[in-house]
Formats: sequence, C-alpha cells, structure tokens
Amino acid sequence: MEDVSESDNVETSIIHLPDDCLSFIFQRLDNVADHDSFGLTCHRWLNIQNISRRSLQFQCSFTVLNPASLSQTNPDVNSYHLHRLLTRFQWLEHLSLSGCTVLNDSSLASLRYPGARLHSLYLDCCFGISDDGISTIASFCPNLRVVSLYRCNISDIGLETLARASLSLKCVNLSYCPLVSDLGIKALSQACLQLESVKVSNCKSITGVGFNGCSPTLGYVDAESCQLEPKGIMGIISGGGIEFLNISGVSCYIRKDGLVPIGSGIASKLRMLNLRMCRTVGDASIEAIAKGCPLLQEWNLALCHEVKVSGWKAVGKWCRNLKKLHVNRCRNLCDQGLLALRCGCMNLQILYMNGNARLTPTAIEMFRLHRADITLRTEEMMVIGPDWRLYAQE
Repeated sequence: MEDVSESDNVETSIIHLPDDCLSFIFQRLDNVADHDSFGLTCHRWLNIQNISRRSLQFQCSFTVLNPASLSQTNPDVNSYHLHRLLTRFQWLEHLSLSGCTVLNDSSLASLRYPGARLHSLYLDCCFGISDDGISTIASFCPNLRVVSLYRCNISDIGLETLARASLSLKCVNLSYCPLVSDLGIKALSQACLQLESVKVSNCKSITGVGFNGCSPTLGYVDAESCQLEPKGIMGIISGGGIEFLNISGVSCYIRKDGLVPIGSGIASKLRMLNLRMCRTVGDASIEAIAKGCPLLQEWNLALCHEVKVSGWKAVGKWCRNLKKLHVNRCRNLCDQGLLALRCGCMNLQILYMNGNARLTPTAIEMFRLHRADITLRTEEMMVIGPDWRLYAQE
C-alpha cells in the first residue's frame, strides 16, 4: 500500500476551494466588517460576494432587515448610486429603499437587474414614487411577496397594475396612501389569491367594501383610522380567515351595533382585535363578538365609552381564551362591570386599566385580592399584535 506521507506533495489553500464552498463561508460570516472586506481579497472573491448577497438596504432605512445587509453608502441615495449597486448585486431577494427620498420613478429602472429574483421591496417614504414607478416594478418584479408603499403617491391605477403583475403577493403595506380607495383594494384582493396581510391604516378613502370576497388566506388587516362602514367590516372578514384585525379609531358611521357581523361566525378564527377609540361601539357589538369569536386572546377596548355593564358581563362570560384585555379610560366601566370581569375570563393574564373614573379603589383592590393570577398594568398600549411583515412567517 502506498504511504500517503510519501506521495507527491500537493499544495492546498483556501484559494483552491470551489466557489460554492467560498459562498457557503461568506454566508456564515456574522460580522458586518467581515462581509464588507470579503470581496477585497481578489476579483474572484468579490464576484462571490456580489452573487451571494441576498439583502440590501441603506442607513436611512427605517427597519433593519438584516444588519449584514446595510450599505455604507451615503444616506442621500440617488439614481446613480442605486444603478451602481443593483448592477453589482443582481441576486438580491430583499431590497429596502425606505427613506431614500430623492429617488423618483425613473430611478426604479435599475430593478431590471435583480428583477424576478426580488421577493420583498420596501419603498416607505419614497415620496417621488408614483404610479409610473409602480408600473416599472410590475414589469421587472413579478415574484414579489412583500411590498411596502407607506406614504408613496400610489393610486388605484398603480395598485391594480402591481396586483395583476405580482400574483404571489402575500404582505402589502399601503398605510398613509391617500390616493388608494376601495377600487384599488378590490383589484388587490381579487388578483392576489395568496394575500395574507394588508395594512391600509389612515387611508381615508377606504370604507372596506373593496375586501369583499377576499381570499381565505387573508388573516391580518390593519385598517386603523379608515372611513369604515358596516358593509366594509363585512368585506374585511368575508374570506373567513381573519386572525388579526385592527379597526381602532373607526369612523362615526359605525353605530352601537355596527360590529355585530364580526360575531356572526365568519370571524371565528379571530385571535386579536383592536377596537381602541371606537367610541360609538356598544354592548350589542361586544356581546356578539364575545360569543362569536371563541379563540380571541387579546382585545383592546380602550376608550370604548359606550360599553356598559351588559357588555362587560358578556366579555367575562364568553371570552374563555382571553389572555390580554385593554380597558383604559373606558368611561362606563364601573364596579359592577369589573366584578363581571373578575368572575369570568378565567384565562386572563394581563388587564391594562387606568383612567376609569367610575371605578372605586375598593373594587380594584377586591379584583387584586380575588384574581392574583392577573397582572394589572396602567400603561396604555397603542399597538397590539404581530408586525405585518412577520405575520406570514408565523
């Protein structure tokens, strides 16, 4: 048998590793400085760095997708910078241009390079992006799953163009897009049958009817401060898959019984419901929801002034899986209502409560005494539930 030690000496080093091994090493680097310096070794390593990069964002972005994806480029990213970067990193799957306020519609022509590989795109506060830019996105990025257009100048026309081109969309953020109405939402919900989460908060032209007939995959809707109507509420839950619903600050068109449809059985999968500042919603709606949404785990009723004793009794009796309840500054939460919560809600873990003028110190102390298993907190939570981008990953 040949002695290995006596065989011809073969020089080996890291430069002899095949590209796929070097790519594997690059992807396992945790340090940002190591990521940036990897490509300085030689042209081959630079090419591996370029084709291995999957995420890119800038220092001006609002949300860190991945610390290693941060670019050291000047925050004032313009069309030239974007073109240089996207021609270099053509294998990107996640791109955030959020906060790049000087970009305009023509800047997005560089998206042709990562193109169909892009799965998520963030354009938050890109004020120069309009329907023309959205049309460019639709042409080059047909496989988008996540898109955020917060405060962009997109209208129903642009949204329809995007929806028809990107049928795989799952998560969409349209918050503070004043030009988007029910027509655009209808186009989105009918074209994108894999839709899972939608944010349309503070879109004043949306009543909710555009969601009518939406896909059963739609489980997350944030429609805070929209001009929702009873028919719009029915539209949002019409798919039957809703698990998280935020309609806080609902319009005055919703009367005391305006949310009764939520408890009709269509929204039986609902786990989190934010009704904060729904001042006109009354006991009829609360009773229907308490009975018809047995899986409810967190319910924000802060500043719901029309909820009275019968409403609190319904919550205590029917919300058997409720773990978190928000009752901050509810004017009509009295001692009798607190007693109903104390005697029911057997799985309740946290009660957010402050500013309830009709509650006596004695009632609160009795609650503490009999329900030591419940933590009382005085802070008022403005936001509850999961992040819209993470919902689809849960």
